[in-house]
Amino acid sequence: MANLLNSIGYNAWVLPALLLIPLIGAVVILLLPATGEGIDRGVETPAARTVAFWIFLLEFIVSLGLWWSYDPAITGWQAGVDFSWIPTWGVRFTLGVDGIALMMVLLTTFIMPLAVLGSWTSVRTKTRSYYALLLILTTGMLGVFLARDLFLFYVMWEVMLVPMYFIIGIWGGERRIYASLKFFIYTMLPSLLMLVAIVYLGLHIRTASGTPDFSYDHLLSASTGTGRTALWLFAAFFLAFAVKVPMFPLHTWLPDAHVEAPTAGSVILAGIMLKMGTFGFLRFALPLFPGAAMNPTVRMIILILAVIGIIYGALVAMVQPDFKKLVAYSSVSHLGFVMLGIFALTLQSVQGALMVMINHGISTGALFLLVGMIYERRHTRLIEAYGGIARVVPLFAAILTFVSLSSIGLPGTNGFVGEFLVLLGSFQTYPVLAIIAATGVIFAAAYLLWAIQRILFNSLDKPDNIHIPDLNKRELGLLIPLLVVIVWLGVYPAPVLRRMEPTSRMLIDRVEGHTALALESEVTR
Repeated sequence: MANLLNSIGYNAWVLPALLLIPLIGAVVILLLPATGEGIDRGVETPAARTVAFWIFLLEFIVSLGLWWSYDPAITGWQAGVDFSWIPTWGVRFTLGVDGIALMMVLLTTFIMPLAVLGSWTSVRTKTRSYYALLLILTTGMLGVFLARDLFLFYVMWEVMLVPMYFIIGIWGGERRIYASLKFFIYTMLPSLLMLVAIVYLGLHIRTASGTPDFSYDHLLSASTGTGRTALWLFAAFFLAFAVKVPMFPLHTWLPDAHVEAPTAGSVILAGIMLKMGTFGFLRFALPLFPGAAMNPTVRMIILILAVIGIIYGALVAMVQPDFKKLVAYSSVSHLGFVMLGIFALTLQSVQGALMVMINHGISTGALFLLVGMIYERRHTRLIEAYGGIARVVPLFAAILTFVSLSSIGLPGTNGFVGEFLVLLGSFQTYPVLAIIAATGVIFAAAYLLWAIQRILFNSLDKPDNIHIPDLNKRELGLLIPLLVVIVWLGVYPAPVLRRMEPTSRMLIDRVEGHTALALESEVTR
């Protein structure tokens, strides 16, 4: 397969194509007539959603070639493209994929067509704008993962912010305006600080002709500041990424955005956009500023905040009356494991963090889809409004239970692999924090199993729950791929780990090597 892809020059065009296909699709959808064709449950079916689904499916098929063409034996970038974009500013349109970006790209292209199917009947107004915004959002998210120029990365980082703001603000719940503004302000302001840091870095290393240089590879090979300067630069990147994760105590925008967003918006936020923050730490904050990131005080503060987020997110989720908000707070806990794994900085913990990123996108995305499906039937997310519905919706109950067990981290499911590796790797460097973090698994079991009991297995004593229809073919069709991936990553994660290992090892070697040199320099002085 790799030879076939190379014979057609796949690596030369695939990355620009992944960014261009959604943009072309957005234009096509906006040019469609306002009315669609076909009837589904008495609701007019606009052509926009069908076109969007096939465009996203094409995007996934094109991206799938990266899995086959990627060679784990080759370290560094693969399938790259590089040409001048804004010469007077020294900005280049530079894209590349490594082991980490590969998995984030595939996660994105896998989730997006399922998100479209998940909003098949719930979005009934302004559908052309809705699906066009989803496509533009996809270009921004993929651009973040693929950018090898810091200015290009920042542009893509902001591009993805605008569509999500409108998706929440127009198609969200009753408090959608408040939630969208809070989301925009929380994520925009720290990003401006990051822009200042990016401009400083570009001016700091300048090219031979005197123009700024924002090349990621050049910044890695050059000194990007030491001492207090490096700490300030790291702080700017840290705030932008920590809000996006979100880390405790910068997480307060997340529950509002998740709860008010339409189903597809919640799936994308949890499944993909929260990973932008942790990806930013792996791609930029640690490699560019290893001395500041590994400063003992800075590192310990981040690790403690990560562990607090694990416990706090689980405890707050446990007392939520709204099932969707419960799932939202569980994200704070899961992403705490990711931050713990990243800053514990062992091979097992970093690879575990990457696995949690992937697994959280699959399991939590599936949970939000399931919440959306039951909400369409009962028009309430309150846990107390249900009870005993496993008797009337057995398929829904079985899948919700299975997905919840994967989110808890049941052995044999995807959730177990990532959390086990994080705890195993973290125990080598910070055993006390790892032990405290392990209690988060217990709390996760408590809040999800208790919620399942109240929703599915208590007495069926509410008349409105007696005639709820079970999952239809479309809903089963979009959930089955998620279930397959949950089992695959739980039983045989080796192909994924093998592709991520060289990049993870390079990151650890760079950070530890820089830290060792800094310590040696201090001793010499």
